[in-house]
Amino acid sequence: MTSFEEFRTTSHKLLIELDAATTKMMMLVSAKEVSGPFWDDATLRHHDAVEAWHAFLNLRTGVEPGPLDL
Repeated sequence: MTSFEEFRTTSHKLLIELDAATTKMMMLVSAKEVSGPFWDDATLRHHDAVEAWHAFLNLRTGVEPGPLDL
């Protein structure tokens, strides 16, 4: 992260995806569709969004992430 603006822009992008993934899972729960391929896709999407958000928050300024950081 080189600037606050870059941090803000990337945060916004990642949080939009996390919100969309969470909303999709909530819709499936409301529809009582908590198994099957749609559920599997939704949980994978949510997992990936959470992982991306955590990886972003754990980046250190000026340090390239190593293989275990992502």
